[in-house]
Amino acid sequence: MRNIQNIELKPCDNPKYVKVNRMHYTQEGIDKTWEIAHVHDSVAILLYHQEHHTFVLVKQFRPAVYLSNGDGFTYELCAGICDKEGASLTQVAREEIHEECGFDVPLDAIEHVTSFYTAVGFAGAKQTLFFATVDESMRVSAGGGVDIEAIEVVELFVDDAHDFIFDETKVKTPGLMFAFEWFLGRDKY
Repeated sequence: MRNIQNIELKPCDNPKYVKVNRMHYTQEGIDKTWEIAHVHDSVAILLYHQEHHTFVLVKQFRPAVYLSNGDGFTYELCAGICDKEGASLTQVAREEIHEECGFDVPLDAIEHVTSFYTAVGFAGAKQTLFFATVDESMRVSAGGGVDIEAIEVVELFVDDAHDFIFDETKVKTPGLMFAFEWFLGRDKY
């Protein structure tokens, strides 16, 4: 999974997922400009495997991270963009759980936690965090994504989550760290 070759950066003609613009505006009488990326809103789901007492995470290659650290593999929550016409956020979350992690979770078992904004310095997309408990009776596949996605499903013991948050050798998203803290701060688990 680490065989990355033939890297080439080119201008992005007719982008599908990210559109970049330069915003010109006046703030308190001062003319300013800022570069902005228009991106889709997204959902992220913290999955707790009750039989294993683990979090079910995904590990995947992210080209932008690769340019920063030469590795590019990140630990993340199960997640996906909201680009499906007419689908509710919960429906998108359910589909992502199925595709990425291989669990069939009923819609009413997916709990809304909160929403927040990501990449606020240049994109400002809204991400909605959900939570679901899974067990082996819900497993329908090994997961791993669809089409050309290369997603590795990994489990992390809940008891190791706090140390994982502060392990700077593991590349992870702020949403993952927030979700862990939310879970660990609850009275029940």
